[in-house]
Amino acid sequence: MKIFSNIILSGSMLVLASTVQTVHAQNKSVKMTNPLLQKSALQYQAPNFSLIKDENFKPAFEYGLAVHDKEIKAIADNSAKATFENTVLALETSGVDLKRATSVFYNLTGSNTNPTLQALQAEYAPIFSAHSDKMYLNTKLYNRFKAVDLNSLKGEDKKLTEYYLQEFELAGANLSDGDKEKMKKINEELASLGTSFGNKLLIARKNGAVLFDSATELDGLSANEIAAAKAKATEAGHDGKYLIGLLNTTQQPLLQSLTNRATREKLYKSSWSRAEKNDDGDTREVLEQMAKLRLQKANLMGKKNFAEWKIQDQMAQTPERAMDLLAKIAGPAVAKAKVEASEIQNLIDDQKAGFKLEPWDWNFYSEQVRKAKYDLDESEIKPYFELTTVLEKGVFFAAKKMYGITFKERKDLPVYHPDVVAYEVFDQDGKSIAIYYLDFYTRDNKNGGAWMSNFVDQSHYLKQKPVIVNVYNFAKPVNGNPSLISFDDVTTMFHEFGHTLHGLFANQNYVSLSGTAVPRDFVEFPSQINEHAALDPEVLKNYAIHYKTKVGIPQELIEKIKKAETFNKGYDVTELLAASTLDMAWHTVSNEADFKPALVFENEALTKYGLLVNEVPTRYHTPYFAHIWSGGYSAGYYAYTWSKTLDYNVYDWMKANGGLTRENAERFKKYILSVGNSVDLNKAFEELIGHKMEIEPYLRNAGLSEK
Repeated sequence: MKIFSNIILSGSMLVLASTVQTVHAQNKSVKMTNPLLQKSALQYQAPNFSLIKDENFKPAFEYGLAVHDKEIKAIADNSAKATFENTVLALETSGVDLKRATSVFYNLTGSNTNPTLQALQAEYAPIFSAHSDKMYLNTKLYNRFKAVDLNSLKGEDKKLTEYYLQEFELAGANLSDGDKEKMKKINEELASLGTSFGNKLLIARKNGAVLFDSATELDGLSANEIAAAKAKATEAGHDGKYLIGLLNTTQQPLLQSLTNRATREKLYKSSWSRAEKNDDGDTREVLEQMAKLRLQKANLMGKKNFAEWKIQDQMAQTPERAMDLLAKIAGPAVAKAKVEASEIQNLIDDQKAGFKLEPWDWNFYSEQVRKAKYDLDESEIKPYFELTTVLEKGVFFAAKKMYGITFKERKDLPVYHPDVVAYEVFDQDGKSIAIYYLDFYTRDNKNGGAWMSNFVDQSHYLKQKPVIVNVYNFAKPVNGNPSLISFDDVTTMFHEFGHTLHGLFANQNYVSLSGTAVPRDFVEFPSQINEHAALDPEVLKNYAIHYKTKVGIPQELIEKIKKAETFNKGYDVTELLAASTLDMAWHTVSNEADFKPALVFENEALTKYGLLVNEVPTRYHTPYFAHIWSGGYSAGYYAYTWSKTLDYNVYDWMKANGGLTRENAERFKKYILSVGNSVDLNKAFEELIGHKMEIEPYLRNAGLSEK
């Protein structure tokens, strides 16, 4: 028997050796032939979209996961004394192939998805979650990080080590083995549910598009907008009709122009109810499961609710501090919104329309109030905002004025969709520093909203320069018409480019600390500061050029825009605070029995905090609140208000010191844009302006205070 066993063993070893050789050969073949596993030969490793196919992702994921697993095991099993180099830096620079593949993948699933990518996303969401847990819940690996001598480190090396220690602890590295297994299961379920929510919401958004039989129902829209609606209907198989698609927010941009009240009501209600129709786009069951699982996760970590766990590494640090800020602004905002509602109702009554103001009426009549109060009509100013002109003579001009950077279009770089454009970015000395893509137009296979992300992150250690994309959802013009956008859209462009500036000026050694890799309640701050450039006199005059006459915007119209800057702010701030509070309500539940069906829970939460204002609906209704259920903003939507408070503090400082000057911009770059997460950000903010964050600048700049 012993001899037989040896023969069997020897045979197994031969088979194993043969199998290993075959696997190595297959892996080598995958590595050599898959563009996602190759360092792109394009400038700054920009993805070569001309080579990348849907079928490349799965083998790239499998290869990348396997290689990263080996790298993690080697670090954890290393018998040498733990040092920064063999432990922290080793982990920081691991998983290169997986990172390259996933960065392209998730950018595409957000901006240009398809059924193949959606299926892959659903398949790999729990796998990637488990992979992350395998790393951060690895006791041996965690113990090596704890053994690194922090006192011997300084600068970014120390900050990176502290960052990873915090990541391990937030993930549950200190849990018992039993609780770690529970955590892994919860994380896998949450990952799958988050993907399911996103995919259902795409269906809901597409199905929520509203079909109209005749152009007369669209009275008030421009000829271009009507033509676009007709083209969209034809594309959807409804030739001769008119289709208006939905954006991800509650209110829809066209509501301010539609004169037919029944049309407005139909569009608004379709927006509001898009994801609660008991069909394959209904998200309620999924999000309710997610809320419960998040509470279970927090409880495992010894926290009373999910927000308490989630916010501990943010600037706010506790949900109580975040809610305190929201509450202090909510009172003045709601009071202002009620005054605005009264003004609109008076206008409706003066016109003897005979109805009570409803949410679908607000934008239409507030536009009339604005015209009456400020003699400012959106249709009057829109011709001055042609999209490419706003970009190149506005956004880019401001960037050159403030920071000295310039841009050159690159038509030679492959893109992932024909609508995408690419630019190379140069610093004040003419040195090339980045590649920058823009994806302007809405598509049924694109997530709603606007965002910035990186295809390649800046890192001095890896000798990487940033490759960045901004994605928008503007209506695509048809029949050769120009792309005219609203001033709100203009502001959005400057906002998202503020994120881009944060990425462009990243100046870190390590990716994990680079650029926008900062707390959620800080990341919006640079983008909000850049919004102010849209109304800078020199910048505005440079880009606000009538698309037909080529004449610049008259000073009289500029003054009207500025005077109307705080118009409707009660509404704007209230709808934002309602969404922020709704997010916090879902994530501060401490007893699972207190969860209720989504619509009931939302109604009770908004009532409790005084934000259930019929005429002012929450910016995001719970069933389509993508930010918090699939977008990474869970217990974090308050961040927009926190960051805006930082913004108004700095903007006041800038105004007191000469405005958006090159000198002030360079100071902002020094203390904020270039530091990533490599320093204490609260301290950096205070060093910039000389004091801690105060609430009064927000109330004053938003027109919510008489001071």
